[in-house]
Amino acid sequence: SAIRCAQLGFNTAIIEKYPTLGGTCLNVGCIPSKALLDSSHHYHDAISHFKEHGIDVSGEIKVNMDQMIARKAGVVDQNVAGIKYLMDKNKITVLQGVGSFEDATHIKITKDDGSSEVIEAKNTIIATGSKPSTLPFIKIDKERIITSTEALKLKKVPKHLVIIGGGVIGLELGQVYLRLGAQVSVVEFLDRIIAGMDAALSKELTKVLKKQGMKFYTSHKVKAVERKGDTVTVSAENAKGETITLEGDYTLVSVGRRPYTENLAAEKAGVKISERGMVEVNDHLQTNIPNIYAIGDVVRGAMLAHKAEEEGVMVAEILAGQKPHIDYNLIPGVVYTWPEVASVGKTEEQLKESGIKYKVGSFPFKALGRSRASMDTDGFAKILADEKTDEVLGIHIIGARAADLIAEAVTAMEFRASAEDIALMSHAHPTFAEAVKEAALDATAKRSIHS
Repeated sequence: SAIRCAQLGFNTAIIEKYPTLGGTCLNVGCIPSKALLDSSHHYHDAISHFKEHGIDVSGEIKVNMDQMIARKAGVVDQNVAGIKYLMDKNKITVLQGVGSFEDATHIKITKDDGSSEVIEAKNTIIATGSKPSTLPFIKIDKERIITSTEALKLKKVPKHLVIIGGGVIGLELGQVYLRLGAQVSVVEFLDRIIAGMDAALSKELTKVLKKQGMKFYTSHKVKAVERKGDTVTVSAENAKGETITLEGDYTLVSVGRRPYTENLAAEKAGVKISERGMVEVNDHLQTNIPNIYAIGDVVRGAMLAHKAEEEGVMVAEILAGQKPHIDYNLIPGVVYTWPEVASVGKTEEQLKESGIKYKVGSFPFKALGRSRASMDTDGFAKILADEKTDEVLGIHIIGARAADLIAEAVTAMEFRASAEDIALMSHAHPTFAEAVKEAALDATAKRSIHS
């Protein structure tokens, strides 16, 4: 948002509490978790697939946890330096400290040493993000009972990692440590993992992760989490009212995130905050105070870095007198497990609930030549299209490189493509992207070529 404001000619300053820029995603979220996912994937391939590929390694292949965490930190540092370069390039003033409102046009910046200064701002964009949530009875000690932040810098591989919450963050970090040799158990309150995504994706991911050794306790309500020494005991109640207990050396609490508005002193500016701590905004991301806007995790909608980025650009352009627009239905969601899971548009469950008549086309990755060549045969692509008009209503993919493939789906839906439009486009062979074309053929008239 700051960069776009600067590009549009605004005198721009950014206030940041931490010594590094980039927020949650870059420092303790998407980027470091992807670095660990990649490192653990290499290790897993080495011990599981090298032999079949004809690669013999003499001696034991071991995990060097210190080096793995150091590489992750290096990736983060590189990106942080990149953001600093962009601030300098765009002549954005960076002020380190905690920003809080004095009134609607004055912001106090309190520094680490206790000193403070007050700046005046014609317009302000609140982008304070989110923090990991917990459950009222869980005491997170950041040693054995941890959040995603601590899970990104463990000194050793857990023997048994118990994860509370079967969402994106828990599953990604769970797979990191599963690959590195930990026993991983996931306790989920709802009846399936990644509950916000299409049920077919949940089912397939559960099947694949079970095959890899992950254990699932769905429809289980956590009742207590207690630590004794190096052991953490999680007690949960199943649908029948029976209590189960899981003992692990680490428990990761990943029950979502909450908006972070503490110490903002929004009330001094008159900005309305909801009961859940969210900044209330209109369709233009404007708060009830006309010169104050809010974006990202601190406002309604999916807590995704790319959604926040679109909102940041939108506000900058609104301030410049332009008329930008975001279609929230076309913000893709991704889970970076392997296989990856990616989704955009409506799920089958949502279409059923809305009473919209639709048709389904799907294609399995195991029928792709590229998947067989790389031994990535799990998953499928699924397209939901309007029964009458053939307009694509949702695309759901689980499989290798699904995170990259979903961009094609977003593009198609942005231009209101029909399933037949996608089916008529040439897709290079052999690629994973052919699954999307084949699913489109299947949705068009059940005329998939390779299944």
